[in-house]
Amino acid sequence: MTRSNLTRTAVATLVAGTLLSTSACGLSGGAAEVEEAERTGKVSGGITFRTLQLKPAFTSYVQGVIDAFEEEHPDVEVRWEDVPGDGYNEKLVADAQAGALPDVVNLSTDSFQLLGDRGMLADVAKLDGALAQDYVPGAWEQFRLPGKGDGVYAYPWYVTPEILTYNRELFEKSGLDPAEPPTSVEQFFDHAERIAAGSGGRYAAFMADPKGRLPGDWQKMGVPILNEKRDRFTFDTGKAVEWVERMKDLYAKGAMPRESLLKSDDINQLYGAGKLVFGPGSPGFVKDIKQNAPQVYAKTRVAGAVTGTLGHIGIYAQSLGIRKDTRHLDAAAAFARWVTNGPNQVEFSRKATIYPSNARGLADPLFSDRGDGKDAETVARAVGAEQLKSAALDANTPVQWTNQVGDAVVREMQKAIKGEQDPRSAVKKAQEETNRLLADAAAQ
Repeated sequence: MTRSNLTRTAVATLVAGTLLSTSACGLSGGAAEVEEAERTGKVSGGITFRTLQLKPAFTSYVQGVIDAFEEEHPDVEVRWEDVPGDGYNEKLVADAQAGALPDVVNLSTDSFQLLGDRGMLADVAKLDGALAQDYVPGAWEQFRLPGKGDGVYAYPWYVTPEILTYNRELFEKSGLDPAEPPTSVEQFFDHAERIAAGSGGRYAAFMADPKGRLPGDWQKMGVPILNEKRDRFTFDTGKAVEWVERMKDLYAKGAMPRESLLKSDDINQLYGAGKLVFGPGSPGFVKDIKQNAPQVYAKTRVAGAVTGTLGHIGIYAQSLGIRKDTRHLDAAAAFARWVTNGPNQVEFSRKATIYPSNARGLADPLFSDRGDGKDAETVARAVGAEQLKSAALDANTPVQWTNQVGDAVVREMQKAIKGEQDPRSAVKKAQEETNRLLADAAAQ
């Protein structure tokens, strides 16, 4: 599974609607660089903390974290506001334009990019550089911005790693060994070909969904997504063409549900009905199948994510950004550190299928216990945690790969996979269009 698929599934297990399109939103003509707040040495003042759709499921947890912080810092008052997922990015843009951003704000990858690119967030590496060692490396690195040096513009909060989930029984029916799942994209496609040949159309291997698979699959195959300056897309390579050719061939052979090329079907439902061999690459998915399809859950196996040439997985991370011109920088930074510390992240992980970005939290015995090795949910938690300890950004979507860029690539890939255009032409056209979008964005 790619990071984009992982993201979609991980968010669905915790809150609805976190990932929203940024194509229709932006700060008109960019935003003037706001003045950066300075430390006073006093952890005091009133700060606003915004989260994304955590009420009512996690009200008692979040309020407990706030209460404990205020007890520790009696001169600080934290005002918590929780907002719906629908229109979240648009609200952030409106607040930025009005100078009304919260002091501490919950950011997804998309919303982080929206505010970070426009200079609205404080550099937390500058505030708390020594804290880098407290977080999982891949999570800390996730919140750097191209062209902004060593700055890190958000505190990592909760994270979700990629894993591989699959139906053991369907593996065996296809002549595959459940003890030897694929470890590269190429092997994944080889398995899918075997599955298509042996299924007789009764089940498929995986969802086509180019938007979910890219750019992760390309990165894992060693395709260079961007140049060294990270201002031009460079994925027009033989490896990328090879990917399209394999997808086209597998699609024709029935390795994917035909409708999954053009629309996002409910992958949980298809997997839960025994119609799909590979499930989403998210630990949260395993819990969902356990609750809603126990018969298929009993056949579900978990392994480390497909890593390919890079040897690294992608991770999905939520974060806490600090408003750059907050009036109470010391209080905001202290509170963000408090929310993301090890004990608080572990406690959150006990209540939701997520993982700490905090290295101390990830070392908790909760995340190493595999039980008897037969329960998929328990194994998934341990497998995900083990991978997170060395997770890097190699298979993560770069910030330049916006929703608009993804849509432009998907349009060309869909036509090629359906046989409506040559794979090489599809990759070339996709790169030309995405570089046009990148140049337009840079000119704003």
